[in-house]
Amino acid sequence: MQSAPSKNILIVEDERDVVDLLVLNLRKAGGFAVSTASDGATGLNKARTDKPAFIILDLMLPKMPGLEVCKILKSDPATRHIPIMMLTAKAEEIDRIVGLEFGADDYVTKPFSPREVVLRIQAILRRGEAKPEEDHLTAGPITIDPERHEVSVAGKRVNLTSLEFKLLRTLMQRRGRVQARDRLLNEVWGYESVIDTRTVDTHVRRLREKLGKAGSAVETIRGFGYRLREK
Repeated sequence: MQSAPSKNILIVEDERDVVDLLVLNLRKAGGFAVSTASDGATGLNKARTDKPAFIILDLMLPKMPGLEVCKILKSDPATRHIPIMMLTAKAEEIDRIVGLEFGADDYVTKPFSPREVVLRIQAILRRGEAKPEEDHLTAGPITIDPERHEVSVAGKRVNLTSLEFKLLRTLMQRRGRVQARDRLLNEVWGYESVIDTRTVDTHVRRLREKLGKAGSAVETIRGFGYRLREK
């Protein structure tokens, strides 16, 4: 039986020991081909040329900062779909939030567990392989076309990241039912344990902004989670 093709992971990181640790663990996990870049400009070029399945992107890089690389890739239709995990030595809340608002799919602070990083990558890639439903979903002026991976509000298309799309789709599928933050992390992000529920809050806030007035349909249930209003 022919084995599945390896998924190419691009690591954009200037610390050699971090690169070596990630490469070792990705190869140990199997199913991955790894390429690297040691500065932001080279990483951006490689991402555009090679279109990897996944990008691990350091925040502090020579030549071009990681946030700028993320912003460029997520604003380009040719590379917008590529999941990005931000990697940084900074633990400040603002850096994490800015990275997520630029469209990063995940965020890991050094020092990190390489095994956890591999598990997160596998979860995000599995999420991307999920087959969309056939039927449109509608809630007030919001419409989702899962087959085309499109969202519109009152007929006007709204550009969402892959995570924002899945988050909205999950809330619409369970309209009127409260979804706990840890459950959303498990089902939207694919995490099997609670890592950082603030990640959910950041994405919900960004989703509401993109939906405009229709974003008020996403209700906060204090101390628990979120739900999409029934009417």
